[in-house]
Amino acid sequence: MAYEYKYNPNRSADWNYGGKKWRLSRSKLDFFIECPRCFYLDNKLGTKRPGFPSFNLNIAVDELFKKEFDVHREAKTPHPVMEQYKINAVPFVHKNMDTWRENFEGIEYKHESGMTVSGAIDDVWMTPEGKLIIVDYKSTSKDGSITELSDSPWDQQYKRQLGVYKWLLEQNGFKVEDTGYLVYANASKDEDGFDGKLVFETTIVPVETDTNWIEPTLEKIKDCLEKDHLPAIGEKCEFCPYREACGKKLQKIHKDTKVTNAESTPASTIADIKKKYA
Repeated sequence: MAYEYKYNPNRSADWNYGGKKWRLSRSKLDFFIECPRCFYLDNKLGTKRPGFPSFNLNIAVDELFKKEFDVHREAKTPHPVMEQYKINAVPFVHKNMDTWRENFEGIEYKHESGMTVSGAIDDVWMTPEGKLIIVDYKSTSKDGSITELSDSPWDQQYKRQLGVYKWLLEQNGFKVEDTGYLVYANASKDEDGFDGKLVFETTIVPVETDTNWIEPTLEKIKDCLEKDHLPAIGEKCEFCPYREACGKKLQKIHKDTKVTNAESTPASTIADIKKKYA
């Protein structure tokens, strides 16, 4: 079957800000932090960045983790890795768990700004006292054991991610622990060979969640989307400089082409063209 090119720069208005299907997802919150201008082009004007290929190996690990934890959810028992890290909790049982996990659905909250904020959660655990714990599955391949978050942009994004999930659960009336967890599957590159399998080390990384940044960010997002002019470029955005550089070069080519065509076109023809488009 021939490859089908699916990128469409002009999204249906229903999915843009103000449309009946638009929601502010957890990833869009991070998108705004990364680059307000790209966020505006996407959510207000309906022109999104081209997507990336799916990380299918990561998706597979997520699905297998969910199956494992769901066995213990049904049995109301802790997963062995929870016992290993002495986490006194069990996977949370709730009628909406499957919906909370579903992309494009997730858990949501209608904010006072009028924006519906949503996020798809990997897992939720519950303590004996009835408080919930936010959990996200991660998979990678790094040297050494993963025991804590670094200062890297990716790791800080993970911290914000857990914060948004905590905030969403709290807005829905749940009590949530300040400490969330990343269940990390780290693939070893030190084996003798591949032999049709990857060997993972599973670790749990505690993360102190922070929700104080969310309300001020929602205010900025609302203000951004209500305006009719482009916001500033994100400090580390790579897409905006790319668009600017391409735009300048394409405009120059267009200008040079018009000049060349004008020089080779009879004056009477140019006059006719001007008259036609006047």
